[in-house]
Amino acid sequence: MTLLRLQHILSIEVAKRPFISRPPEPPSEVLINDPLQSIFIGTTKIFRVPFSWTFSNLANPHIAVVGITGAGKSYFVKTLLIRASYIWNTNAIIIDWTGEYKPWVQQSGGVVISFAKGDYMNILDLAGTKPLDRVKQIMTSFDILTDISAYPEQRRLTEEAIEQCYTNLGFIVSAPPPEGKEAPTLKNAISLLEEKLQEGTYEYPAELENAIYRLRQFAREGEDYFARKSTLDIGKISESGLVDIDLSGLPDENFRTLAALFILQTLKEKMRTEKIGEAPGLKAMVVLDEAWKVASNEKSDAIMIVREGRKYQFGLIVASQNPTDIHEAIYSNVGTNFILRIKYEKFLNFLQGSLNFSNFIRSEIGKLGVGQAAVYMLFRTAIRFPETFLLEKIHGEEPLYVYTIDFSDVLTQSELSANIIQKDYQFEQGELRNNLIEVNISADVIEGLFKMMDSKSRNVKATDFINELRMRDVPVQSMISFLKSLSLDDTLITRIISRK
Repeated sequence: MTLLRLQHILSIEVAKRPFISRPPEPPSEVLINDPLQSIFIGTTKIFRVPFSWTFSNLANPHIAVVGITGAGKSYFVKTLLIRASYIWNTNAIIIDWTGEYKPWVQQSGGVVISFAKGDYMNILDLAGTKPLDRVKQIMTSFDILTDISAYPEQRRLTEEAIEQCYTNLGFIVSAPPPEGKEAPTLKNAISLLEEKLQEGTYEYPAELENAIYRLRQFAREGEDYFARKSTLDIGKISESGLVDIDLSGLPDENFRTLAALFILQTLKEKMRTEKIGEAPGLKAMVVLDEAWKVASNEKSDAIMIVREGRKYQFGLIVASQNPTDIHEAIYSNVGTNFILRIKYEKFLNFLQGSLNFSNFIRSEIGKLGVGQAAVYMLFRTAIRFPETFLLEKIHGEEPLYVYTIDFSDVLTQSELSANIIQKDYQFEQGELRNNLIEVNISADVIEGLFKMMDSKSRNVKATDFINELRMRDVPVQSMISFLKSLSLDDTLITRIISRK
């Protein structure tokens, strides 16, 4: 009797264990797909099953990628894009905030568009839309970029001026544009507002002056990237294979956001005019990397692409260090989430609350190395297996070189014992290079730095790393900016910089 009771208790305890009572990974028939219609990503961590991604059984082809700096986000995105081009002949449009993807696109034989080199996009171009719809899109962009929605009179004046630009040129605002007719520019709208101000009959001149000022910031000489006749055709660009639209040369965040919003609006309209294909695969994938103003705003066309993209064979990839920078309408509806290393508890709380994965998966995410990931898939039909599983390693198109900066030499014994400060930081080679470029460290210095790290088996102490930068006359401010990008405490940064 006692033996039977003991067996009964043990059976209950075993059944409670999710690893035993529920498989920790989807079945192999879900993970292994037709190699001619899927993208190989890597092998699962527990059962070592090859995982090839396809969206045929998922809610949509859209992807969110989250993870700390150096976790391997851009490495994964590059792998996905290049393999999608092999499998489905997919075009890729990278809206590149910092120029991170530019060297890779150039090496891969793709097209790089850089506003710093004289390219222009007229944001009043219609791209097949009715002028009235285009006016609404432009005003939505200004709502996202500025506080104009808090000033209804300024918003009305701006909207009316842009609409009048079209009617002055003979456009019918509620009808599709005629072939070959050139659109007005933002400078035309500014001129109309200035004429109204000079007439001196408007009741609220201060509102008029402020409306003019808002538009002028995008039309100043030398910064009129969006107020001149276009040199770019976004519609054609979306059919040009691998394309990097480098926004890093634009003056500030508002310019970059306006460019991204216009590109997304144009791609959305092109997507809607495309004939819906019957062949499997993707016509195009659009990449938004760290574009938080675009990805986080509910008025952004990124959300519309997520809602409609599947039927037009358009995919959106949104990548960020911070999952809360991605609007919930995007994050909760993408077909696949790739979660790389996350270290902040608030981000883990957000992810676990959104995706409902187990505590086991949560603990594993905090321990992931470079190129390792947890994968969550949103299936089209009800399932009886876990939606989240672990990948041992993403197998990319190029070797995954991992560089480690070890901070144990600048931590006190109590800090090491308490384990409250991250002891080492790992980086994929391309991401470390881009992080250094972002803090204005020259290409020659970066190459020398990599040679030094290669000689130490790609694992270097923090003091040696900083001393190497100091030897190469890197400004202290650049060193501080790099350390700040790792979210290090100011006290620790001061200690590192002062250590010889």
